[in-house]
Amino acid sequence: MNKKDAGEKEPLKMIFNYDDVFYSFIYDDDGGCVHRSRDYALNYVYSGEMVLDNGKEQLHVGKGECVFIPRDHHITMYKKPKDGERYCGIFLKFTRRFLREMYGRFGTCDTAPETPRFDGGVIKLPATAELTSLFASMTPYFDPDVRPQGDFMQLKMQEGLLALLHIDRRFAPALFDFNQPWKIDILEFMNENYMYEFTMEELAHYTGRSLATFKRDFRKISDLTPEKWLIRKRLEVAYARIKEGGCRVADVYAEVGFKNPSHFSTAFKRRYGVSPSAVCA
Repeated sequence: MNKKDAGEKEPLKMIFNYDDVFYSFIYDDDGGCVHRSRDYALNYVYSGEMVLDNGKEQLHVGKGECVFIPRDHHITMYKKPKDGERYCGIFLKFTRRFLREMYGRFGTCDTAPETPRFDGGVIKLPATAELTSLFASMTPYFDPDVRPQGDFMQLKMQEGLLALLHIDRRFAPALFDFNQPWKIDILEFMNENYMYEFTMEELAHYTGRSLATFKRDFRKISDLTPEKWLIRKRLEVAYARIKEGGCRVADVYAEVGFKNPSHFSTAFKRRYGVSPSAVCA
């Protein structure tokens, strides 16, 4: 965790993980965090508000509402107080291992072989009796002094999975697809997601490759390393935005994926021979 400047208050957060069931409390944090998970998930808002931003549109999730988040999905989450209540949420993560265990029990029940799979993005789920009952039974564990048993949380995970399958049968062929992901075009993926921070392992995973295959395939399309390619791409986009859109340097560096304005300025000057502010002149 980065140290705050003297006098700057650290936002108060608490997150508890009970066997892939996450309870989160955020009292005074107005910032966002990038969600990028290899697993499917349900996210329930107990109080406050959560805003999900995919770069094109925002989805507001209020008290008592629940959303389904697909695996390998990139989205920025803003968890905020609302109506005088702090943000509290429950996050159920359906790992590949858990879904494999559940497939024999639930995977084929009442699901026709020709059922189409759900291939959409984040969606707000209807307030069914099953979901309402599930999360109502889990709220006592917002008390950090009351720790649930692991087998009990596993039952709640199964209950959440069943609730999801009963909402829409199209979830079944998506959740229970255990094939390795198809290879996708590396440059297409990186051009669409250059603003995010990736490890080499993540880049390989999201493009459907092993790490060794990703490195080999990337060498075929660029003389740069993936890290240097991403920096160059961010600088090119930043230059174009500053040149065409005015002098919003302070906004542009973060939008294209730089975390530090000093690092951005140094890399920009090394690339273009002038500072970002000089391009505005």
